[in-house]
Amino acid sequence: MKAWRVVVIALSFLLLSGCLVTFKEPLPTSEPAPKGLLGKWTSTSAWGEPVNLELTRIADNRYQAVSYFKAKPKEREAYPFTVSRHGNRWYLSAKVPAQFGGYFIIGGFELTDQRELVLYNLDPEQINQALKQNALSGEAFQTDDGAGVLINSSMDQVAAYLDDPANSDVFVEAVRYQRQAKAK
Repeated sequence: MKAWRVVVIALSFLLLSGCLVTFKEPLPTSEPAPKGLLGKWTSTSAWGEPVNLELTRIADNRYQAVSYFKAKPKEREAYPFTVSRHGNRWYLSAKVPAQFGGYFIIGGFELTDQRELVLYNLDPEQINQALKQNALSGEAFQTDDGAGVLINSSMDQVAAYLDDPANSDVFVEAVRYQRQAKAK
């Protein structure tokens, strides 16, 4: 598995249903990441392998995700991302590799009372339905790994769509991480 895919999984941007949802620009940052987001997290991949995720601040309102399999700790790649808050929801945006258009992906996340980081991916079926209903505008594209859709609506329109309670099912849970225990 290519190293960038580990991060894609870690950030919940795995190609769900064979369709990658991308945007021409990221959501604008609105405030710093919530307390508790940064640090070390652990989960299990879809293949049953332990995966570690380290989230750090790299600049004002800019962050970095480093993900790696526990069995291969030296095989790491870092990807920058930003966070944004709209209403009660937290979002993150990250640039995808050029082979997938070089645009941006948007995901949701929450920190639970059980010390979990839950990452959400956009449901491609819901996004395609929004395109058919003209709630968003976009165009299909093809990559070597499957179909994708590029949303070219303004970020204000995208944020309004995502924040609308009627669209609460547009996100699907992609992965849960637990806070990594501190070494003694």
